[in-house]
Amino acid sequence: MARKAKAKANGRTEQLNGREPGRVGSALRREGFIDPSEVVAERLRQRVKTLRTERNWSLEEFSKACGVSRSMLSQIERGEANPTLAVMFRIAQVFGMSLGELIDAPSATSGIEVIRADDQAHTYRSDPDCRIRTLSPLHLEKDVEFYELRLAAGGALVSAAHFEGTREFLTVWKGRLLVVSGEDRAELQAGDSAHYRADLPHRIENHGKIEAVAFLVVTYRD
Repeated sequence: MARKAKAKANGRTEQLNGREPGRVGSALRREGFIDPSEVVAERLRQRVKTLRTERNWSLEEFSKACGVSRSMLSQIERGEANPTLAVMFRIAQVFGMSLGELIDAPSATSGIEVIRADDQAHTYRSDPDCRIRTLSPLHLEKDVEFYELRLAAGGALVSAAHFEGTREFLTVWKGRLLVVSGEDRAELQAGDSAHYRADLPHRIENHGKIEAVAFLVVTYRD
């Protein structure tokens, strides 16, 4: 599985004014994207604060329970610290959890995993021309990825050919978009969907006068 993921990640490159979504684990490391360590820090910040609040602990009480300094715990909850594994282990222990359960989303104890609209850990790219939000769980290795794509008027997302067999499904929710795959092209408006090869150079362009919003599904052949 790791070998397959690496091959797929190496099979995609970005260019332009826009960058294409790809395997989250590797793509987030690129300049201009959220680093994986930031995703972990944000998960930890949210999780620790929620768990402490549920127990009605003050920071002082929390510190005494887990043996981690009050200042370190405060920095973790503000997202200002990068704690060591030893610190994370102590925090997990006091809540009766493993490290994985502490860092992972609350779905570890629920059959429903929710990605909230304001969860910045899932913002893949955000600039004046293009905003891409990951709607797939970040912690899962997968052959299908789901994104929300917002392109400003005149904006574009241009990509080189991805790994062989990759395909994309695009559904326009608002505005008008032009999709180009190799030598083929199609104009889409709200409610339209397109399915095309993504193992060829391809791009999505907003030639309209308003922001376009679409949902993009990327599939990878085994």
